[in-house]
Amino acid sequence: MRCDRHGAARSPLGAAALRLESSKLEPDEIARQVAAFVARDGIAIVPTDTVYGIGCAPASEAAVERIFAVKRRPLAKPLSLHFGSAGELLSYAPGNELAAHAAAHFLPGPLTLIVARPPSVAAFVTRGLATVGLRAPAHALLQAILSRSGPLAATSANRSGEAAFTGSGPVTELPEADVFVDDGPTPLGAESTIVDVSGRRPRIVREGAIGRAMLEAVLGPMGGAG
Repeated sequence: MRCDRHGAARSPLGAAALRLESSKLEPDEIARQVAAFVARDGIAIVPTDTVYGIGCAPASEAAVERIFAVKRRPLAKPLSLHFGSAGELLSYAPGNELAAHAAAHFLPGPLTLIVARPPSVAAFVTRGLATVGLRAPAHALLQAILSRSGPLAATSANRSGEAAFTGSGPVTELPEADVFVDDGPTPLGAESTIVDVSGRRPRIVREGAIGRAMLEAVLGPMGGAG
């Protein structure tokens, strides 16, 4: 595998893809390079606490549409927003007490909160839905990246219908991207739990790394999956 003068390797993800390995580069340098790609309407594959994600600037419609194309993602399925901190996440859910309560107990961590979409989030990110998913992963390298790039509109880094990538499989199975941050296996190896807190009663949309019992101990009885 060829390396550039900064110690970054060209990736089998594609001729234009840059592979940044956390074992060879400092977090600040990785964050700087990823943020530069994102600022130019690029798309990046990044590690999280759960599975790897593929993301872009949420204001870039061209980049969002590229993610749908390379993942072969159904056009009706929205992307979520990833933040570097729980506080930044909650700024997108003003006045939502359920979101604040959940965040106080579980974030940063493997929980996606669905809230009413604020006007600052473009409709093309949520595919016209009135809600949006918000994530604040507990992953130091990703937090460093997000502190440079700002929030990312993202989803899991796998082709639609295939298993999520946790860092232990062949990278050739990943969708194409401009840059790939290789941090090895993810800490949890399971997808985030998704909870809809856009209404009066929380509802589990997908059970994942956080189980129903843990959620209900904090948020009370919940509807939805289970």
